[in-house]
Amino acid sequence: MSSMEERMELGVAAAPGSSSSGLGVGPAGGALDAGPGSAGLAGIQEESGVRRDGSGSEADPDAPPKKRVRQQEGEAGKLEERLYSVLCCTVCLDLPKASVYQCTNGHLMCAGCFIHLLADARLKEEQATCPNCRCEISKSLCCRNLAVEKAVSELPSECSYCLKQFPRSSLERHQTEECQDRVTQCKYKRIGCPWQGPFHELSAHEAECSHPSKTGMELMGILDEMDQSHRRELQLYNSIFSLLCFEKIGFTEVQFRPYRTDDFITRLYYETPRFTVLNQTWVLKGRVNDSERNPNLSCKRTLSFQLILKSKVNSALECSFLLLKGPYDDVKIKPVIQHHVFSNDANETEYALLPINDSVECNKLLAAKNINLRLFIFQIQK
Repeated sequence: MSSMEERMELGVAAAPGSSSSGLGVGPAGGALDAGPGSAGLAGIQEESGVRRDGSGSEADPDAPPKKRVRQQEGEAGKLEERLYSVLCCTVCLDLPKASVYQCTNGHLMCAGCFIHLLADARLKEEQATCPNCRCEISKSLCCRNLAVEKAVSELPSECSYCLKQFPRSSLERHQTEECQDRVTQCKYKRIGCPWQGPFHELSAHEAECSHPSKTGMELMGILDEMDQSHRRELQLYNSIFSLLCFEKIGFTEVQFRPYRTDDFITRLYYETPRFTVLNQTWVLKGRVNDSERNPNLSCKRTLSFQLILKSKVNSALECSFLLLKGPYDDVKIKPVIQHHVFSNDANETEYALLPINDSVECNKLLAAKNINLRLFIFQIQK
């Protein structure tokens, strides 16, 4: 018993000594000793403090990169930059420049992309759908979002000349009329001056331009080239005025309706109901990209038409004709006069391109339920 009590007293006496030597714990109110264990404890405390705060100077390397980028953009980004991603078109991811349409679930599409989706669906004989939620879209199901249109018009946009910020609604007027750095041409361009430069240098150039001092012989060649384009336009309008003087003139509103061929791979074509002009029965047919196999895969789109005489005639019928836009459409069609001599053996014209400006105008026609145009036929008397 005495030996056991001695060992217990020695253990109790050794405990304070071991604590002070190993962990540096001294008497109450005393300072910590700088022992080898104190550095390890301090390191552990510092590391645990960093983990608790979560605000260390270094970013978490395990965090997803996209999330880190979004946090940085959200902190430094401007309001208009955040609105850009909210108000942009879901198809082209750009801010709309004109009308804004929305599907039944509220997803936004600019007018160009909306028309393109409807045109693609018509070519593929499918129902057009929203690219985000796949709900059905059409001109009757979708509506314009005027609030977004007004919000977009007030967002700042950079002038491509002076690089200053202006509201999108006034940017076009600034770039065409007000900007001092906009590209302009010399007023002597009509006599061949090729100069182009910023508007603020225009006055200095015109004061030194050499073209006003050129001789008449030097200017004749320049003016002849310019007159050629004017002659072509004048010839077209003179031809139309001459046709309007004919005795037998007929016109009617025609409506192209979409149909499908009976082939294994169906193709889209258009045809009008039969109509009567100049006491004769006619039909118009139309096709896309000259019946290309997959016109929906092509960026360039064209429409061509053919005039067919359905009634029998006793003698040859010589006619001139042209197609123009209908009274309620906004498509742009250039007038081009076609000519053909109809007979019982030659009652169909060759396919001629519908003279529309570009593929955007073609998509407008394809997106419509029907294509409404106006046909003029002039009978040439012998």
